[in-house]
Amino acid sequence: MNEVSVASGTAECLAPLDCDDCDQVTGSVAMDAAERVGRVRRQRGQGLPSFHWAWTWLTLTLTARIGAAVYVLDDKGGLGPQFDGIGGLSGGGATSRLLVNYPEPYRSQILDYLFKPNFGASLHILKVEIGGDAQTTDGTEPSHMRNENDENYSRGYEWWLMKEAKKRNPNIKLIGLPWAFPGWIGCGNDWPYTCPDKTAYYVASWIHGAKLYHNLDIDYVGIWNERAFDRKYIEVLRKSLDKVGLKNVGIIAADGTWGIASDMLVDPYLNDAVEVIGAHYPGTFSSSNARKTRKKLWSSEDYSTVNDHVGGGCWARILNQNFVNGNMTSTIAWNLVASYYKDLPFGQDGLMTADEPWSGHYDVQSPIWITAHTTQFTQPGWHYLKTVGHLQKGGSYVALTDGKGNITIIIETMTRDHSICIRPPLPPYDVFQQNVTFKLQGSFKNIEALKVWHSKFDFVKNSSTFFNQMSEIKPINGSFSLQLKLDEIYTMTTVNTGNRGSFPEPPPSTSFPKVYKDSFNVESPPFSEAPNFADQTGVFEYFINYQDPGEHVFTLRQVITQRPITWGNDADQTISVIGDYKWRNLNITCDILIETANTGGVFIAGRVDKGGQVVRHAAGLFYWVFADGRYKVTNDLPGKTVLASGQSGTRAGKWHTLTLIIQDNLAFGLLNGYPLWKNVHVLQPQNGWAAIGTHSFELAQFDNFHIEAS
Repeated sequence: MNEVSVASGTAECLAPLDCDDCDQVTGSVAMDAAERVGRVRRQRGQGLPSFHWAWTWLTLTLTARIGAAVYVLDDKGGLGPQFDGIGGLSGGGATSRLLVNYPEPYRSQILDYLFKPNFGASLHILKVEIGGDAQTTDGTEPSHMRNENDENYSRGYEWWLMKEAKKRNPNIKLIGLPWAFPGWIGCGNDWPYTCPDKTAYYVASWIHGAKLYHNLDIDYVGIWNERAFDRKYIEVLRKSLDKVGLKNVGIIAADGTWGIASDMLVDPYLNDAVEVIGAHYPGTFSSSNARKTRKKLWSSEDYSTVNDHVGGGCWARILNQNFVNGNMTSTIAWNLVASYYKDLPFGQDGLMTADEPWSGHYDVQSPIWITAHTTQFTQPGWHYLKTVGHLQKGGSYVALTDGKGNITIIIETMTRDHSICIRPPLPPYDVFQQNVTFKLQGSFKNIEALKVWHSKFDFVKNSSTFFNQMSEIKPINGSFSLQLKLDEIYTMTTVNTGNRGSFPEPPPSTSFPKVYKDSFNVESPPFSEAPNFADQTGVFEYFINYQDPGEHVFTLRQVITQRPITWGNDADQTISVIGDYKWRNLNITCDILIETANTGGVFIAGRVDKGGQVVRHAAGLFYWVFADGRYKVTNDLPGKTVLASGQSGTRAGKWHTLTLIIQDNLAFGLLNGYPLWKNVHVLQPQNGWAAIGTHSFELAQFDNFHIEAS
């Protein structure tokens, strides 16, 4: 246990060394003074200090500390807004893709660090993407309704994740938000608001399916992530939810800017429909119009920053200052866990990293423990005190209470360069070491002890420490003092259940296996997608091919046949990547079945260098075959840079085996085991993932996928 240097900030403690009050101070200044005086006198060969000697030293020491700024924490004037919790976001998109593939016990350990109360991040909120079959940042997530008569509530992994979160914390709040929509929603237009009744039906069905098939109660639902809102649609959605018994599901809008607030102020129907105004990356400030609505204000997506120490500092700063500056009562991190290939956009932007299911390795980074400073000692339903704010010499403090005598105080002193978030730009500011005194008033005045938890970022010696319990503070007449250094976080609380959970070290980090095979022979797959394939446009799912007379009964199938109402910039082709981005030389073999006559086509590829929202610009080495009996080799996904072409004899409805060999700057292609093309020069890119895909949004199947990389 470490000690906190604490002194009373009141004159009452200026008394003889044996006064009762001073003896109650943990890490007492009086004892510190006496020890130092005694040390000096012993060095001089003198006896113990006289009372006058020690008293003089103590007086000087306390006088210096009395100069500290004083901050009053009081509930006599009533409480501030209700605290709504801290959360993480899975989706937007496919950010938990690799997590589901982790072997036990490592998968459960990761989930414990995220959701288990009094263990790690102990999150209060889980927000997930309502999948729309389209690219939404780092991949695609499947939809529950691909047409008006299709409902399937087993696709994807967000259902599983919500259930795992609920297992660990039954009180966790659940939120759903669409990023993209299946094409049928638009009634012939690329717009989800053309037929608001259909879109509302689609969203309400997802909420009903969560309850009916997974016993999950969704608490809130959003509109359309970071895109235009539509007044009529929001009002239709509210009426639709009410009509089917979902009155308790609150609407969050508009998950972009604060702009919807001005409309709410002049439209009482819109105002009544929206329960929470949610903004993304607000820079800790809300708008005056948002505050005028008197609605709950949330930072409904924030952070989005690499989970190194600067990322942890960003998270520490905004968790406090979103309320101090913007009156926001909830903050939700994008993303929950960085469980996608790190070379995709926004690699390692999660609260922790778990991107190696093949090894079982994961990293618990500082944002997990920064989260714990708030989540382990508060709960949604607590209230902020009105008496919170900025420290005089930089940093901030908040205090929350359950209204039953408990109080939790969180202090951060993050410097500017050590707490930059990815967005928005952070203006310059200064933070200094400082002495502070807190005076507990009102119902907190007689608190006898506060538990203390401490984190310290060290950007020089790389000796940072996170979420360590220190000696408790014993206030004197409601007052206590702290010496605050730079880049620190303190939690002082009456709650005694805090815990820094731990597991044995996970297996060491390893690269993706250089030899990898998947026959897709899984009769009852636990998830709809095959392990380690990361869909970037389109959706590739396990499929049972009952009509196949041979060995291709269990396959992987690309299933999206209509371009979705997109959120990102999906490619015109479908593509799923896999493997190690550093791969250069490799052999890829895969059986393929073109299902679309005349116009259909499929590819296998290596050295694919782009994914996510820029996937349509991906380069690599793409080996295509088509239903009309042609082949081509291209240097890009759109197929515009043709390196070779000719006749292949391939056709729809027949299985073919493709083999792609890339060796240094040369590539070779086999069809059904025989050479089809050779000695194609490949200058760029030098490395990238392996991939499979289709020529358009069309049905196609893949089987017996095999990679050997060197």
